[in-house]
Amino acid sequence: MRDLASTLLSWDRFAVASVVAVRGSAPRPVGAAMAVGPSGEVIGSVSGGCVEAEVYELACTVLATSSPALATFGYSDDTAFSVGLTCGGSLDVLVQRDSPSLRSALQASLDGHPLSVRFSVEGRTFVESWLSPPRLLVFGAIDHAAAVAEIGRFLGYHVTVCDARPLFATPSRFPAANEVVVDWPHRYLASTPTDSSTAVVVLTHDPKFDIPVLTEALSRPLAFVGALGSRRTHAERLSRLRAEGVSDAALARLRSPIGLDLGGRTPAETAVSIAAELVALRHGGTGLPLSTLSSPIHSPGQENHGTDLPQRRRHAGRPAALATPGHPDGLPSPQCAQVPVLLGAGEVPRDARVGLGLGGR
Repeated sequence: MRDLASTLLSWDRFAVASVVAVRGSAPRPVGAAMAVGPSGEVIGSVSGGCVEAEVYELACTVLATSSPALATFGYSDDTAFSVGLTCGGSLDVLVQRDSPSLRSALQASLDGHPLSVRFSVEGRTFVESWLSPPRLLVFGAIDHAAAVAEIGRFLGYHVTVCDARPLFATPSRFPAANEVVVDWPHRYLASTPTDSSTAVVVLTHDPKFDIPVLTEALSRPLAFVGALGSRRTHAERLSRLRAEGVSDAALARLRSPIGLDLGGRTPAETAVSIAAELVALRHGGTGLPLSTLSSPIHSPGQENHGTDLPQRRRHAGRPAALATPGHPDGLPSPQCAQVPVLLGAGEVPRDARVGLGLGGR
C-alpha cells in the first residue's frame, strides 16, 4: 500500500485492497495492494490480473458502504480462467476505506518514517509495517549511473548519486535520483548512516575514487557492495585494496565485475544486469533461467499467514515496540487518530510487511 501513497493521498476518498495471506503459488506477495479511486480509477495490483475484476467490484462496494471486507480467492479446476488463481494458490484480500488515521500513516511513510499500523476485520487483526526505503548509493556520475539510478528507484530504493566533480554531478543529469551529492565518495560514505539493507554501487573504475570508497564500504555490514570494471581492473583493484589493509574476508563480499552475465552492452542493459544481481542477492535467487529449474517460483515462506509484527520482533530477539497509551502493543487501530512512529522499526525484517494477527485486541 505504501507504494501507492502519493496517489491515494491525492484522492478525496478511496478503497484499498491488500493481500494479507498467500497459500501455495500466487503472482503477488503478501503486502501487494490495489486501490479504487472516487471516479472508479484503479491503481496497483493484487494478483497480476486473475482476480482483479472481482476485487474491483468488492472495492467499489466498500467504497460505497465504508464497511471493510475480507475475501479469499483460490484456484478452481472448473473455472480455471474465471475468478480464481490459475497458478494454483489462494490468497486472502482485505479491502478497507480511507480514514484519517490511514491517511496520517501514508503521509508519515512518504515523509520517510518507519511505522506500523493495525487493521481489524471479522475478528482477525492484521499488522502492516512500512519501513524506510533501502538506500542505494551510486558513486560515479557517468551515463551508467543515470540508468542505475532509474532502475534503482523503480525497485524502491532511495537513490543517491555522488561524485566529486560538480560539472558532472548535477540533478539535471540524474533526474531519477532522490539526491545528487558533490563530494569525495569515501568522505560522503564515511559521514552517511547505512544499515544492512544499504547497497553501494561504485562505477568510477578510477583508483583515486574507488579504492578509498570501497575500503570504507567493505568495513560496513552492507547488503551489497559492487564495482564496475573489467576483470583486469578487478584484479588490480584487489591488490590495491589488500595494500590498504582490507582483509580477504571483506574482499570476498565485493561483487566485481558487478552484475549478472546478460550479455548487455549499453548503460541501460548494464543497469539491468546490476539490478538483477541486487534482486537475486536480496531474495536468494540463482540468476538462472526459470525454464531450467524445477524449484518453486515463489518463496515457500509466502505460504503461511505469518504472525503479528510485535511477535515477529520478539521471536527475532528484538525489543517490542514501545506501547502507545490505549494500545498495549504500540500499534494503532484504524480508529486511532494518532499514528506513532515506532522506535527501532527499521530493524524489522523487510519481508515482514503484512501478517495475520492472533485475534482482535
